Amino acid sequence: MGRWFSLFKKCVSVLCVALIAAASFVLPVHAQEGSVSVSAQAAVVINADNGQVLYAKNAENQQAMASTTKIMTALLTLEEAAKENKIVTISEQVAAVEGSSMYLNAGDRLSLKDLAIGMLTVSGNDAAYGAAVAIGGSEEEFAKLMNARAKELGMEHTNFVTASGLDADEHYSTALDMAKLGAAAIQNEDFLAICSKTQSTATFVNPPRTQSYSNHNKLLKLYQGCIGIKTGFTKKAGRCLVSAAERDGVRLVAVTLNAPDDWNDHIKLFDYGFSQLSSIRMDESNTTFTVDVVGGTSDQIEVTGSDGGSVVVSAADKDKVERIVLLPNFTYAPFPQGTQLGKISYQLNGEEIGSVPLVTTAAVEQQTVEQGIFQKIGDFFRNLFG
Repeated sequence: MGRWFSLFKKCVSVLCVALIAAASFVLPVHAQEGSVSVSAQAAVVINADNGQVLYAKNAENQQAMASTTKIMTALLTLEEAAKENKIVTISEQVAAVEGSSMYLNAGDRLSLKDLAIGMLTVSGNDAAYGAAVAIGGSEEEFAKLMNARAKELGMEHTNFVTASGLDADEHYSTALDMAKLGAAAIQNEDFLAICSKTQSTATFVNPPRTQSYSNHNKLLKLYQGCIGIKTGFTKKAGRCLVSAAERDGVRLVAVTLNAPDDWNDHIKLFDYGFSQLSSIRMDESNTTFTVDVVGGTSDQIEVTGSDGGSVVVSAADKDKVERIVLLPNFTYAPFPQGTQLGKISYQLNGEEIGSVPLVTTAAVEQQTVEQGIFQKIGDFFRNLFG
């Protein structure tokens, strides 16, 4: 009898696991070039959370990307600063770098994070070069770090040569690759905190002072929900812009390369992108269910959900999403509080796109032999006279 009960228990457990198992779901790509008219030679807008391409124009053409290069430089700089925000002494060579500048002087001392501020606000070439030398030992060695990270991010058609984005042979990327980089960069909290502000302040250690810098990205004021990212311009590359915007739980990244009317291009790209997606809130904080308990000091246990955040689907699919409760009719004691017994699965066309765990609100101990006997006696009389 004990062996049969043990086998039965194992079968039920396997069944519960099978019910809870879910498949991953990847949204399909819909890149519609004719749906938006932009001035850019190359452009793309993607869902930043999963990389879904919503619009593309020459998105895989290799071309110069100017100072949007500094997205990679600043990201690596901030990651290094998170490990050790070391103080950098500015050399005469760094101070003499041509082009846009945060106006560093030879002998200035400031942190890596403050150099990143100079890159992401006023597009300081001096800041980018200074950070590259401080981290890599030379710009050439730092470029190797940039290319290694590009490979990790799946930027298959990109090659970095300069840390600043100043034109150089074999320094190129694509709109799609830069969108991948932008999406990764804004996941870094320090990066996002800088690029999303219209103004930031850097602190100099020597001579001691603070300096405020206004962000060159006008889209922060032009488009509601814009949270970054980086402008760029050289004669070879033309006007370049990588930007991000967030609305109702949907986060987009747009890129234009060689775009005479880049601000309006990005407004069009974001308006189109947001029209194609919908966010579904998976808030199950007030959801509760009761599950029977076998062999426990309690006959039942309550399970509850939580706020599972949001899941993004195409606007056309929003009404097709199903909310399915996956929960066994009973479970076995003992178990601690917070044990997951099931979940609420959000599914589209039979595939799971998001879920919220259902966990126990209390612990239940296993019955002793004596407790089990008394319970059976009680159940007998309740059934007899009930």
